[in-house]
Amino acid sequence: MSSVAEDDETKAPQQVLNEFWENLITKKPGKVTHIFPSSLYANLLPPHTKPGPAKGRNAAESYQVAADECRARVKRIIRECHRTNEKFTDPEFDIEGDLGTKNCLEGLMDWYNDPSPGKATVGPWQLSSALATLAESNLLTTPTMNVDLGAASRVLDYEEPNSSGGPGSVHRIDWIFETPSFTVDGYSSSDVQQGNNGDCWFIAAVATICSNPGLMDKICVEKDEECGIYGFVFYRDGEWIWTVVDDNLYLTEKDFDAWGDNYDPSGVKEKKYKKNRQTGSDALYFASCADQNETWLPLLEKAFAKVHGDYDSISGGISGEAVEDLTGGVTTKVLTNRILSKDRLWEELLEVNKQFLFSASSPGSYGDDSHARRGLALGHAYSIIKAVEEEDEEGKKHKLVLIRNPWGKRSITGVGEWNGAWSDGSKEWSPYWMKKLDYRFADDGIFWMSYDDLRKRFELLDRTRLFDKEWTVVQHWTSVSVAWVTGYLNTKFLVEIKKAGPTVFVLCQLDDRYFCGLEGQYRFDLHFLLQEENTPSGEHIVRARGAWFGNRSISAEVELQPGKYEVLPKIVASQESDSPEVQDVVKKLADRNPQKLRQIGMNYDIANAKGIVEISEEEKKKKEAKAKEAKEKKIKEKEEAEKEKSEFEQWKKEKKEREAKAGQTKEEDKPEPAASEEKAEVSESKPAAESSAEDKKATKAESESDSSDDDTEGTSSVVDLPNSKASAAPIQDKTEPASGAGPDGPPAYGASLDGPASVGGDAAPQPAANAPPAADNKQNPWNAVCVLGLRVYSKDPEVSIKLIKPTTAEEGAVLDADGATQAGATM
Repeated sequence: MSSVAEDDETKAPQQVLNEFWENLITKKPGKVTHIFPSSLYANLLPPHTKPGPAKGRNAAESYQVAADECRARVKRIIRECHRTNEKFTDPEFDIEGDLGTKNCLEGLMDWYNDPSPGKATVGPWQLSSALATLAESNLLTTPTMNVDLGAASRVLDYEEPNSSGGPGSVHRIDWIFETPSFTVDGYSSSDVQQGNNGDCWFIAAVATICSNPGLMDKICVEKDEECGIYGFVFYRDGEWIWTVVDDNLYLTEKDFDAWGDNYDPSGVKEKKYKKNRQTGSDALYFASCADQNETWLPLLEKAFAKVHGDYDSISGGISGEAVEDLTGGVTTKVLTNRILSKDRLWEELLEVNKQFLFSASSPGSYGDDSHARRGLALGHAYSIIKAVEEEDEEGKKHKLVLIRNPWGKRSITGVGEWNGAWSDGSKEWSPYWMKKLDYRFADDGIFWMSYDDLRKRFELLDRTRLFDKEWTVVQHWTSVSVAWVTGYLNTKFLVEIKKAGPTVFVLCQLDDRYFCGLEGQYRFDLHFLLQEENTPSGEHIVRARGAWFGNRSISAEVELQPGKYEVLPKIVASQESDSPEVQDVVKKLADRNPQKLRQIGMNYDIANAKGIVEISEEEKKKKEAKAKEAKEKKIKEKEEAEKEKSEFEQWKKEKKEREAKAGQTKEEDKPEPAASEEKAEVSESKPAAESSAEDKKATKAESESDSSDDDTEGTSSVVDLPNSKASAAPIQDKTEPASGAGPDGPPAYGASLDGPASVGGDAAPQPAANAPPAADNKQNPWNAVCVLGLRVYSKDPEVSIKLIKPTTAEEGAVLDADGATQAGATM
């Protein structure tokens, strides 16, 4: 059994358990709030949240600000392009110059997890050719040579740019397309085709929004196709942001002469190669439009990848979140097995493209029942284009839904479109229905299905509410420590509403997709209660709970009367110990790929700045007073220590004088030989290097006194003691007192640090000068901090939010606000 277990056997069970919790929970949780010193780009970071209530503003105001800034940026670039007679090249997302580095393609973790210190720049065939040339030239004096095995392994592991399935080349739009046009006959869901990226969630959202052309017109706010510049806006963490991109796009195939100089004197082979492999929408590596000359979708996808850092960051997600990012709406996840009123949901589906947008996600697995798939791709996002309720020839009503697969077609195995009732070619279709629904069969990813089958075959519906100028939005962000034990927090939001009407509450955390690789070890699941101010426990109006763990946000819509309402957050955290800490990623990437770290690190800093709340003047004065009091206390303790040290040194000096005087008197008295020999024998029996308890106290006391000059509280250091001879101090007479009780004893300097002097045996060894302080073996693995925000949409222009934080740690403890008498495993 280990020594720790043996120690536990000597402790009471409650003590063992108390120490377990003591070591698990961090007393002062913290997190990395910024990757880089804020002085490097102070003007780029958003201002910290001001103390006091947050006031609302029109829901369209943030969009207008971002759109205006984007338009101004595009116009400045256009002027510069005409001045230099060059098309725009985006220095922040230059995919042409980055084709070998792949910072625009791969995420931060690709570099963090790459065990090789560097990548080879030549391939095995190049090395082989070089060695053969050396051998044939007879330049080597011997047929052998020394080889760096590390470099050789990197060469053998070399991958051609397109050998792993990545893009083969990069070209501009006017090179790829014969007659390029941003749009052809406007936007349409049938335009949308997913490419070689797992961003079906985003492409499905785009197809959904295409059903409302007015929404699409708001995403690309400014462009100049001649200069090759396009400006887009997206919604991130409660605010609209903007970006610009150039017109370089990835192609699947390499250039004709990428492998070397091909003999093609007439240029016919190259022209044919380009026509068949590098021309039109089908040549693009990522998303494309169905029309061979339409360009808006690949440019939109590129802009979305840029704001997130790279194409890898937008692979995999939930379609409803992408709809939020493109519209500024609020998405609610509807699990189809929890629907209470099917009629109510149907009424909302009939409002698709008006008040709501819908998308659907298929299950990840149906188990062994292969027939349950019925043509639907599993774990895949689909767009809901339309919902209709029509009568057949006999007057019977049918509820039908039009759905689209973002692939834009079936896969080579025939998967992708529903093949049950109302699918293409099914028995339900008749000339009557074909004409009534204006439908034609095609392999275009579009299909009909009944409302009942929609609920059976898809496990999740994303319902996004849209907001216009009639709505006011207000938000407030903060940072909260998340306890290991689940519970509602005492940090809460107080919302004041002065006008009755519909109100949408959104509790959200930062969208960590923008800084993939710097998420840290903690994942958070959000819940909240909505109740009237100071209402009794359990008398809440709304209890909002996510569809599953790890939601980016959670929302609730309710009709409210004027008054003050409290939102009590509940956050459930989980720790992923295998994930790297933020500081570890930064230290590794700062050396390996600083440019990629700068890009993602800035996204991290901008996001986390929201959680920093400026303290009020009153809190600032209290903090300053507390710091002043601590400083004065430190100075006083130092003065007392110096006084004690001075008294101790004076005592030692007087003691030495007394010893010297006593020795002189004994020499003059000439004691008898027997007595002198006896004393000498006693003196010789003691090691010359032995230190008395008093001298050891002096050594430690002087060290403690000198270390008190350290500016860092809670730390200690050992310093050199000038003229200190404690380890070789004269042997003290055992008859002299060891404490300052008597007139000849030393002052009680350092007694509280060392305790009573030991009698018999060696004294405890003292730390050497300049030795580092002893390591603290106490572990605090739980250190969860969540940046949390509340966003409220109301038709009251005066709606406001006030953050109420606990004043002490005890007040910040979790509380049971749900009125429950017991906790459950999934509470």
